[in-house]
Amino acid sequence: MIERTHLKIIQALADNGTLTAAANALFVTQPALSHQMRYLEKKLEVRLWERDGRQLRLSQAGNLLLQVAGQVLPILEQTEKTLIAYGEGRQGVLRLGVECYPCYEWLKGILADFLVTMPDVDVDIVSKFQFSGLEGLLNHHIDLLVTPDVVKNQGIHNAPLFDYELMLLVGVEHPLATKKFISPKDLDQELLLTFPVAHDRLDIFTQFLLPAAVKPKNKAIESVDIMIQMVALNRGVAALPHWLANEYCKKLSVTSVRLGRKGLMKTLYAAMRDTDINIKYMKKFVAIGSVK
Repeated sequence: MIERTHLKIIQALADNGTLTAAANALFVTQPALSHQMRYLEKKLEVRLWERDGRQLRLSQAGNLLLQVAGQVLPILEQTEKTLIAYGEGRQGVLRLGVECYPCYEWLKGILADFLVTMPDVDVDIVSKFQFSGLEGLLNHHIDLLVTPDVVKNQGIHNAPLFDYELMLLVGVEHPLATKKFISPKDLDQELLLTFPVAHDRLDIFTQFLLPAAVKPKNKAIESVDIMIQMVALNRGVAALPHWLANEYCKKLSVTSVRLGRKGLMKTLYAAMRDTDINIKYMKKFVAIGSVK
């Protein structure tokens, strides 16, 4: 019954004192303004103002409505601005899912740049979809999935971020450290340190070892820092993307060696629903991620 127009009128009346001045402030005619308020008074069965010469004086009911206008109108105005920002992709919440442990390490590296560029966008990292991101996308639990594999599903768009090479990390004193490249047989007697993921989700197995029928000993470790410390102590070897491997080569006594003569090449993708690809902050995330 009480509409936003009524609240704006009562506020204009209180600010300007006369019907003519209030009507001018609202860019409406005086008869139209009077009609709106008489209609509201009739519906509410209460007087909202009284004339005092040429001036208007709000009644007790009018003052109550004025108080409500002072509280509600700013909220509505801010809500409108926020909704417009949502529509333009300048504001919102970007829910990110990561489908591999190195993906999370990469995400930490670009998150600051994204947040500085899009200050009105919040980011939630949904870790429970770390290895079942497709379900998260389809059920709208996440908006964007960072993954090293193309998500094949109708309605899902895969935006390539960048290409990378999967490298083998070994201790600098390890016998494999001097090789130009690693063959699958070179790992037959090695302890391969991997993240706690099924072998059919690990490229080192699916694209390198299993096709050669090589099954080295395997130990799963969740922490990448601990994993590489063990590599540095010659307690195993590990496969990481080259950009992450290079960081550890600078900090610890480890070195990276190519997997196979031609290398094991991969691409990191940002998978999202087709309906979301034109949202401004989604496009910005892909743009920032593509140059990192």
